[in-house]
Amino acid sequence: MAMTMAEDIDMPDVDAVKEGMHMYGDAEELDSKYPNRPHNLHKTLPFHTLFTELFNPLLDSTKKNRPPAARRRQGPSGQFNLSPHEARRIIIEKYIGKWRKEVGNDFYPAIRLMIPEKDRDRAMYGLKEKAIAKLLIKVTKINKDSEDAKSMVNWKLPGQLYKSSVSTAGDFAGRCFEVLSKRAMKTEVGDMSIAEVNATLDQLSQVGAEEQQFKIFMRFYRRMNAEELTWLIRIILRQMKIGATEKTILDIWHPDAETLFNVSSNLRRVCWELYDPKTRLDGGETSISLMQCFQPQLAAFQKQVGSFKKMVSRLKPIDDDATFWIEEKLDGERMQLHMMEDPSMPGGKRFGFWSRKAKDYAYLYGSNFDPNGDSALTRFIKDAFSPSVQNIILDGEMITWDMDTDHIVGFGTLKTAAISEKESRSDNSTGQRPLYRVFDCLYLNDKLLTPYTLRERRKALDAAVESVPRRLEIHPYIEAHSYTEIEPELRKVVANASEGLVLKNPRSMYCLNERNEDWIKVKPEYMSEFGESLDCVVIGGYFGSGHRGGAHSSFLCGLLVNKNAKPEDAEYQKCYSFFKVGGGFSREDYSAIRGRTQDKWKDWDPKRPPSCIELGGHAENRQHERPDQWIKPSDSVVLECKAASVEASDKFRMNITLRFPRFKMLRSDKRWQDSLSISEFMELKDTAEREHQEKEKEFRIEQSRRKKARITKKTLVIAGNETISTPYAGPESKLFNGLQFYVMTDQVHPEKKSKAELEALVKAHGATIVQRDSKDKNLVVVADKRLVKVSSLEKRNSNNIVKPIWIQDCIRQSKIDANAPPFLLPFEPNRHMFYLLDDDQLTFEEDVDENGDAYARDVDVNELRDILTKMPRKFEGKSFDAELIVDQLEGHGNSLSNLKSYMFSHVQAFFSASSADAEEVVNVQLAKNYIRFGGGTIVDERGKGKATHFIVPQGKDETWDGEGAALPRTVGVGWVKKCWEEGTQLDEERFQWG
Repeated sequence: MAMTMAEDIDMPDVDAVKEGMHMYGDAEELDSKYPNRPHNLHKTLPFHTLFTELFNPLLDSTKKNRPPAARRRQGPSGQFNLSPHEARRIIIEKYIGKWRKEVGNDFYPAIRLMIPEKDRDRAMYGLKEKAIAKLLIKVTKINKDSEDAKSMVNWKLPGQLYKSSVSTAGDFAGRCFEVLSKRAMKTEVGDMSIAEVNATLDQLSQVGAEEQQFKIFMRFYRRMNAEELTWLIRIILRQMKIGATEKTILDIWHPDAETLFNVSSNLRRVCWELYDPKTRLDGGETSISLMQCFQPQLAAFQKQVGSFKKMVSRLKPIDDDATFWIEEKLDGERMQLHMMEDPSMPGGKRFGFWSRKAKDYAYLYGSNFDPNGDSALTRFIKDAFSPSVQNIILDGEMITWDMDTDHIVGFGTLKTAAISEKESRSDNSTGQRPLYRVFDCLYLNDKLLTPYTLRERRKALDAAVESVPRRLEIHPYIEAHSYTEIEPELRKVVANASEGLVLKNPRSMYCLNERNEDWIKVKPEYMSEFGESLDCVVIGGYFGSGHRGGAHSSFLCGLLVNKNAKPEDAEYQKCYSFFKVGGGFSREDYSAIRGRTQDKWKDWDPKRPPSCIELGGHAENRQHERPDQWIKPSDSVVLECKAASVEASDKFRMNITLRFPRFKMLRSDKRWQDSLSISEFMELKDTAEREHQEKEKEFRIEQSRRKKARITKKTLVIAGNETISTPYAGPESKLFNGLQFYVMTDQVHPEKKSKAELEALVKAHGATIVQRDSKDKNLVVVADKRLVKVSSLEKRNSNNIVKPIWIQDCIRQSKIDANAPPFLLPFEPNRHMFYLLDDDQLTFEEDVDENGDAYARDVDVNELRDILTKMPRKFEGKSFDAELIVDQLEGHGNSLSNLKSYMFSHVQAFFSASSADAEEVVNVQLAKNYIRFGGGTIVDERGKGKATHFIVPQGKDETWDGEGAALPRTVGVGWVKKCWEEGTQLDEERFQWG
């Protein structure tokens, strides 16, 4: 066979050189950074070779264990005896060998398409399944309402709904193949090379507008057949699932490839420095180094629900040392911090930040100490490092901290908080900010610490780093000696809405990119005997993806509104959505549920939702956590589920939901009427909370017994979130004699006090402590935080809830009037009430004047100054025309209609003659107040002709009899109240005469 001149003289193909330059950018810059990088001699292979010679054979080997490429390999007996792993290695080796022979030694163009999820050089595309579906619909010019278009957009739904293969449900790329194969511009494989595909994908990652994305997809569509496009979609989504892991591929490329990738997170470096299998790394190149992102150690999952004793036994005790550490698992982003000396930088130090996926975050958290810079973190942490620290690498978690509540916030808020802090020019003491919690030190002053034990690394961390409160903090741990110490700590983090715990072996070394049993995650779902097992009826189903495609993978469970309702009642079978569960099911469980509910499911129609199911959301549009299909309770099944705790959530109709729900078993012995109702669940929740408090108390008593003997003295022990022992010498006063106090939360404002401290305080003044609410007229309910149980009590609308500051005001006032008999201050709506019943609104307002000054309580200097500041100024030389300012702002597009103080600014309301009914009088007065507070005007008979709204009593049909240039809108009193509740003006037509 004749050879080309390029092959004959072993010189690079000119087109191949151009192709490489196009892919990698400036050649001189690359040569300086990678002086020994390999150069391909010829053009890269066609893109289709990746799936015809690699991906498809790998998938076949997984299914059949006999790939064509391996059939020639036989054992001594002549029989085929390769393991699946060996078969996959042969396929990969063959493709790499072909590349080296026909292209050259630069394998980077191919490997970044083989394992795209590990490619850190290419930015994210910002495209998910639905966005890609819309682009393909546009590219193929099919009607967006056609069955094919719907099948791509709704790719999780079973295929038979769209005359499609059931097997592609949950497989987006597979569903796209079905549609594209009928409309492909090319039937044979295309001519795009791997280099061309990479260059085009680079462009796709850099554009954001849909029109630009459309042009790129059109280019692919014109030059690829349906199968090529399908694999391209998998690459864009970074969901390959080809049957071989990156570890296998890297190991076949070079024996040291995985090691170098673990310490650098750089595929390009792996391919360009390790292109010769005979060249091995020396010791210094296999360890982490400054300013090189590495793959961190990960915590192992608990494989199955088991005892804490078994978990601890896996932490490999040495000799008699069975100590282990307990750390709180943080809900943030894993982050490594690198710091090195750099005289050119402000402060003489340079920083690097990388996430677990090797994304560079120095632009956000900072690259130096410059106090006037725009970093979200480094400008605040100059005092965090000892003067002796020249360079360091830290491993930790970047979390969001709310300074107002002094508590961690969920991970989803991190980037927003960091950008806000970066743009701020001052050290704000309020709002949300990023906080870096450090739990390991891996490099210090040019010394690698990964070969040392965790205990020794922690000592180095403590010596090198000093916590800067709420900026950079060393993550605390508890040194434990028995598995019995795990559950109490897990209960604490669950109560604080945390993710769980991590158990660590202090005798272990740091292992890059490994999940081993030196670190074990413990999540609340593994707790024993916490919370109640709940039997709830299934009311909805969600289709899954992957191996669960085409069938329900999770279910929506509800609570019966009224289980005693009769078939003719409106509430018969009615359910409120409560939680969604998808964990804990086996194949047999899914099969059993499917068998009992076959042909009873209906597709959810958002425009016509079923009357027997209410979802979460606003009353006008309850569509939160909308299932793909729904089922009548009478046709459904009952699931027994368990959870860690209950938390507030507006995603479900109950406004609370289960945290970490897990399926336990199918209750085939129960009918739908036997499932939990709303009232039954609330009783169970209250019981679980009381038992939790009792267990906490017992645990603390047991702990105190184990401590060394203390000074003997008579103490008063108060049960609550924490136990406080204080000297007891009888009550300080009888101020609260005869009152029962139910303290639900800690105090937050104006000072912080624990629940136990508040209970001790009121008891010292003669009160009785109770742990549940009642209808007793002498009960005082106290709260300062909107926890789940507080929200639940508010919804029952049965009790006023008082802020803890009322207790302190009463005690302070009694000391001022020491000679007077004990006197309880009346409640002040704004200062004292956390939740106020509507019926008490007017009564309580009578105890303060129009400026908020209390009649019965002495105010201090600061409060008096605040009252005077807020009082209207009556002697200003020039009046302020608020209406004019509002009109000007509205004219410039700054709508103030959503601000409560301006929402009624254009309303002139005339009220119908008041009814003699007392309740009606109160409702009318409240409506007038709302309109005045919202900037509106109440007109009387003299101004009747200018009225814009005619307000009539609730449910009354009255007509307007006044004169004027325009007929006012007639609305019920309920319109005013609803507008105020929603914080915006609602459409009047929905509230005519009601």
